[in-house]
Amino acid sequence: MSDRPWHVLQHVPFEGPGLLSGAAAEAGAELRVHHLWDGDPVPGLRDTGGLVVLGGPMSALDDRRHPHLAAERRLLRQALRERVPVLGVCLGAQLLASAAGADVTRGSEPEIGPGSVTLDPAAANDPLLHGVGREMPVLHWHQDTFTLPEGALLLASSDRYPHQAFRLGPRAWGLQFHIEVDAAAVEGFGHLLPERSRPSDEEIDAIAAVGSAVLPRLFHCAQAI
Repeated sequence: MSDRPWHVLQHVPFEGPGLLSGAAAEAGAELRVHHLWDGDPVPGLRDTGGLVVLGGPMSALDDRRHPHLAAERRLLRQALRERVPVLGVCLGAQLLASAAGADVTRGSEPEIGPGSVTLDPAAANDPLLHGVGREMPVLHWHQDTFTLPEGALLLASSDRYPHQAFRLGPRAWGLQFHIEVDAAAVEGFGHLLPERSRPSDEEIDAIAAVGSAVLPRLFHCAQAI
């Protein structure tokens, strides 16, 4: 495993790395978390093992209220050019799509709470999502959506939103949903969800089981390519 650290861009206090921390430790990777809401600058890519861009309630294009978003999109464009491994989660997926030239727009209705995504047949051979099955339990928390970037491979969709997961090249993924959450993470932000959209203990366990299986692959396959 490379000794270069992975940079994690965190937008709000209540959406942290979650299961990614354990996945990184399992793979022998160091995570350096940058608290952008608290004034941390957007890092550069020098000597970086990879980049994780987490979720948040803001729009991916709300540069006026959140100036760091423009810097994040520039960083993601650079990461794509230099083939640095990337994972974008929820807002992070929207930022990755935008950085790759796609349109980010407001969707017709919110998609919030426990649910599932349907994996595209291409996911069966994807380094990250292979072996999960046809339906994957996830936590939704978004209303914005995006067009599929040029050259991207669609990996998952839902009834409300057709673009739920994609891969750009061999090592950059955008996941519109959350699988990095466990009971501890949900305890931190669950009160912010509408009451009818809060996951049950069983639903949290199912999502966490998928995340625990899938997320370690990010660090392993990034080094294998």
